[in-house]
Amino acid sequence: MKSATGRWVVGNDFFGREPELRVLETRVREGNHTLLSGQRRMGKTSVAQELGRRLSDEGWVFLSVDVEHADGPEDVVAAIARAVHGHRSLLKRYVSGLARWAGGQFERLEELGVDEFRVKIRATLNAETWRQHGERLFSECAEFGHPVLLVLDELPIFLRRLLDGESGPKGVDSFLSWLRAAMLAREKSSPVLLVSGSIGLQSLVRRVSLSDRINYLDPFRLGPWSREDSVSCFERLAESGGIDCEDGVAAAAYDRLGVGIPHHVQSFFARLREFAGLNGRSRILLSDVDPVYRTGLLGPSGQNDLAHYQARLKAGLDDADYRFAMLILAEASTNGGFTDAARREIHRRYSPLESRVPERLQGVLDVLVHDGYLTLEENTYRFESHLLRDWFHAQFRGHHDPLVSGGEVE
Repeated sequence: MKSATGRWVVGNDFFGREPELRVLETRVREGNHTLLSGQRRMGKTSVAQELGRRLSDEGWVFLSVDVEHADGPEDVVAAIARAVHGHRSLLKRYVSGLARWAGGQFERLEELGVDEFRVKIRATLNAETWRQHGERLFSECAEFGHPVLLVLDELPIFLRRLLDGESGPKGVDSFLSWLRAAMLAREKSSPVLLVSGSIGLQSLVRRVSLSDRINYLDPFRLGPWSREDSVSCFERLAESGGIDCEDGVAAAAYDRLGVGIPHHVQSFFARLREFAGLNGRSRILLSDVDPVYRTGLLGPSGQNDLAHYQARLKAGLDDADYRFAMLILAEASTNGGFTDAARREIHRRYSPLESRVPERLQGVLDVLVHDGYLTLEENTYRFESHLLRDWFHAQFRGHHDPLVSGGEVE
């Protein structure tokens, strides 16, 4: 098992998640479309890729499509077509169907390389043709003779881009309505759809009153590893890498993190291994845990990863809601939590300036809980992840006036 700190993993590098995989595999085999959710770095992409790999071994067609950078529905349809390029039999069927449908411009298309193929398909798509083209693509998958799993990764980010663009809520409605109709039209003969993303799809569609457009997606939330699984992963990484660990290192690393986010467990191990090596040791000591947490995970080398949590919030919220989110996180990280009293103080301060402050604030809190930033305990919102808490605390300490009297976290 290799240490992986910036990529999804499959096969021998995939760890744990067997119960989750069994549930998801059962859903997919039964033809049920699924919304896979969970906070960032929880391993959603790895789970989807491992599920696809295992099904591929049994004759399924696995189409993995990342739509994070798509600007419009045309880009999404072209990206799905690009994924088909990797399956020669399905590709030939798809291109032959296009040629019969639209004439010679699609002949011999399967002879193109994958990127040229995508560009060629994208050039034929516009606001009038993408729906029909996408439906034909799904029809060819349905009639192919082998079951198809279609994963649309980071769909919420694409929808957020639509929402912020010229088409606004109408564009989101148009795309989601089309996708829902296309998936349901053929019942169990259509591709089985698995949607995932690191910002909440449910909260996004709720804000624009379009929740019914995704009611065919059965939600499945991917939670953190247990303490036992986190410690086991750490120890397996050490064993595979020939690294000796002093007793208690893996447990101490988990306790410092506070929650078993897979990427953070992997990253902590990698930083500890590097620290030991730089100090001329092949053994990780218990005394290494705290300094590596402070200088490795919270220090400069960890900034890019942690800053992405903030970037994801900015991508998923409008400007006013993002300001509320930063205020809530500042209070929770520097003042021991975000309390009902702090909520009332925001109402008092911002109601003269912002519309619908109570509703907007509750919506932001729902996003922060859903996306794993905060958890609600006894009427107070607190960080479950010590790493996120300490990172936001370092940002706002000295730059945030507490909303209410409280106690600063240590």
